[in-house]
Amino acid sequence: MSQLSELAAQVRAQLTAPGAPFEVIEASAGGRPIRMYRNAFGTLPQLIASARAHGDKPFITWQGETWSFDRFFAEADAVAARLSDWGVKPGERVAIAMRNRPEWAVVFVAAAMIGAVPAPLNSFGLGDELHDALACVEPSVLACDSERLARIGGNTRVVGCRILCVGDTDLAAGVDDFRVLIAQPAGPKPLPQVGPDDPGLILFTSGATSRAKGVLSSQRAVCQALFNIDFIGAISAMTSPDAVAALMKSGLPPATLTAVPLFHVSGLHAQMLTALRNGRRLVFLNRWDPAQAIDVIRSERITQFNGAPSMVMQLLAQPGFDDPKQTGTLAGLGLGGAGMPQRLIDEVMRRRPDSLSGIGFGLTETNGSGAAASGRLFAYKPRSSGMVSPVIDVRVVDTAGQALPPGEQGEIWLRGATLMEGYWRNPEATAAAIDAEEGWFRTGDVGYLDDEGFLFIVNRIKDVINRCGEKIAAAEVEFCLLQLPEVLEAAVFAVPDEDTGEAVTAVVSVREGSRLDGQALQAHVGAHLAGYKVPAVVHVVTEALPRNPAGKLLKAQLRSAFITESKG
Repeated sequence: MSQLSELAAQVRAQLTAPGAPFEVIEASAGGRPIRMYRNAFGTLPQLIASARAHGDKPFITWQGETWSFDRFFAEADAVAARLSDWGVKPGERVAIAMRNRPEWAVVFVAAAMIGAVPAPLNSFGLGDELHDALACVEPSVLACDSERLARIGGNTRVVGCRILCVGDTDLAAGVDDFRVLIAQPAGPKPLPQVGPDDPGLILFTSGATSRAKGVLSSQRAVCQALFNIDFIGAISAMTSPDAVAALMKSGLPPATLTAVPLFHVSGLHAQMLTALRNGRRLVFLNRWDPAQAIDVIRSERITQFNGAPSMVMQLLAQPGFDDPKQTGTLAGLGLGGAGMPQRLIDEVMRRRPDSLSGIGFGLTETNGSGAAASGRLFAYKPRSSGMVSPVIDVRVVDTAGQALPPGEQGEIWLRGATLMEGYWRNPEATAAAIDAEEGWFRTGDVGYLDDEGFLFIVNRIKDVINRCGEKIAAAEVEFCLLQLPEVLEAAVFAVPDEDTGEAVTAVVSVREGSRLDGQALQAHVGAHLAGYKVPAVVHVVTEALPRNPAGKLLKAQLRSAFITESKG
């Protein structure tokens, strides 16, 4: 074991010991023993209430305007009061569908403050996708922007669901105007009667199915995950004192550039809720533009940027990135932890060698918790996804479910205090994902643990494409293609792409004599699904696609042939 890993082990033990800030205790949840942080808040309303202490500190900057914590909570209190007036009760869902903007966070916090369950929807979704998600969660209220309102045709199709719209558009009858609500001040409401085991959040994940699944997490799971982010920061600081000293010497208050969607754990947990809890500033980009990002880093004195691998690659490629006058305030870059391009890791290490840059591995189903490392720990093993969290158990198993020793590759199973309750109203999917006897969640990712406790991700079992950090279920795109009568078979898979990480590629078998071409098929998908799900390349064939004796499409064979053909 190296000196650094020994130091990390000592710091971890120090931080989690009895009486320490991150003391870990044995507890029980759902009838199973778990380890959890003693000092984490038990519920989101409690956590949110603590953030009122930040007062007039700046919280969110968007389009040149900054919301202080005081202003933010004044708007959240007003919205919370209206939600209560409308009869929204603890446990009922409040859906959110809009671009990243302060009002997104205001509605989320307002819903959580009264014990309702925020249910952020994928704002990239088109009408059918948004209606599917709304039908799934059956919210009492949908808060959306005017663009999403137009996509659903002004109708949630959910009986009794009210619509609250953000934006300057003239609104139809029956749609409530956010501006009117916040113009009616209200004081803070008493904490609701909700406990750690009560539902706290629903986030959507594509998984490997043709329909997005709602991931239901308890109040405890979300709060434990947020406290775990604080633990990651603490262990990083104590193992990278030089980088922390440099940041402190600069006198810059922490400021994060937020470009990833808030409906992801990477945006919601690691950025919005963490900043809320710790009194940090967020700067929202309306849409991702690497050139604009450089300008914002300079003008807003950004200290941290976390994004999908493709976003970080595009940022590094900007001419001004290495100019201290442009990005000299940037103390760290945060990266996703699976399928990281080797070129990106090398570039970050070469161009930010002494920074607090880091990496992490987690899923929506674990509220983003799993493994992480930053600073010197990231530099020590940059190809890993970091060290396993103190409140997460990891088991690497073979195809029979038997545990494998360190260094051997297998499927990664996770278990712990941050694990979801299950998929919302989908017991079959829950049973398929979580072992009912011992509570292990099957991630579908292939990797291994080394002898120092670092987790490495090497492959993915699940049929999911990761384009610019957006997870795309291949089955969903295939289902869309198969709606065309002339399409006989469709296989959708990922191929490596330097700009997006992975590109959506389709091989489509059509009827003899069909005039469908790749462009027409792309247009069809684009008319029904979000733009990022449209295949970058479509191969149209008239012969049957290869299948195994059980009738399963041989996607690996198709993918290999496509990559070989592209190189040729």
